[in-house]
Amino acid sequence: MQTLAVDIASTFVDDATALVTGSGRALLRFATGPIDRIANACDIAGVLTERRATFRMWRANRDRARHEGRRISLLGRLSPFRRLAHLT
Repeated sequence: MQTLAVDIASTFVDDATALVTGSGRALLRFATGPIDRIANACDIAGVLTERRATFRMWRANRDRARHEGRRISLLGRLSPFRRLAHLT
């Protein structure tokens, strides 16, 4: 019975975290939309397009490695150093 309560609680926390993260990303995208449009209009050499493609490849490789590796705990998600995990 205790494992069911823990599973429900962890599911709720995961869903709440995803909701907050998604809302933050949507708000950030809305706020930076005009800046991105101006930057794309001024990008004559195609530097931004190349950087985005490189970032997408890096993120795809990172996601694939994450699925193969271990699952990140709740404390790992809340850690201020979580973005530095690739340095270890």
